[in-house]
Amino acid sequence: MASQVNANGAQTLLIDADDTLWENNIYFERAIRHFVSFLKHHEYSPEQVREVLNDVERECVVKHGYGLHSFAHALVETFARLSVEPVTPELDATIHSFAHTVADHPVEILPHVPATLDHLAGRHRLILMTKGAIAEQSGKIERSGLKQYFAAVEIVAEKDAPIYRSVVAKYGLSNRTTWMIGNSPKSDINPALSAGLNAVFVPHGNTWILEHEEVAEPTPPSRLLTVETFGNLREHF
Repeated sequence: MASQVNANGAQTLLIDADDTLWENNIYFERAIRHFVSFLKHHEYSPEQVREVLNDVERECVVKHGYGLHSFAHALVETFARLSVEPVTPELDATIHSFAHTVADHPVEILPHVPATLDHLAGRHRLILMTKGAIAEQSGKIERSGLKQYFAAVEIVAEKDAPIYRSVVAKYGLSNRTTWMIGNSPKSDINPALSAGLNAVFVPHGNTWILEHEEVAEPTPPSRLLTVETFGNLREHF
């Protein structure tokens, strides 16, 4: 299916960053495995520990937003809830170290991303739209070497329908020719469709569990496209 375009062919593509342009969640998952192993709970299975952590992460996102700061809080709080040991300064430092391993990891660009962005940037207006802590996301964007392809960068605290509407208003975009491209049904696809935009779902095998949702059916005139890989975008845009 070829995408409908403006008279001059240009559309606006809002593009997610984490787990769309580069790997992200796999490093958090690795840190969680180390944390669960360190906890060595005698009553809770690793799966049960993870369920507790998921609940705590939901609470921490509300209190602290997204990013490593919130993740570290969630690990410490989970340990405090499940361990018979008190969280000493030494234990706190050890638990925080699991989160620091995520920060220390280099940015790993996903396959076909640079070539695809080069292709898209020559035809359309690209805006990088990511959520999280500004310093963390800005750092990853700079280290990725991909900033050159984007006309603008939006780092937001949350991705919901009002935020998408505000970005549309800020840049004077047309809903008909604006697409949100990303891997998260909860943050990229469903709220963009709800805001009246089009969306492209690029599934990732390790999307964060808190981002899981059923992909919504678009309400016309909004359109939804699903592609297997980021590189497949060249066939549609």
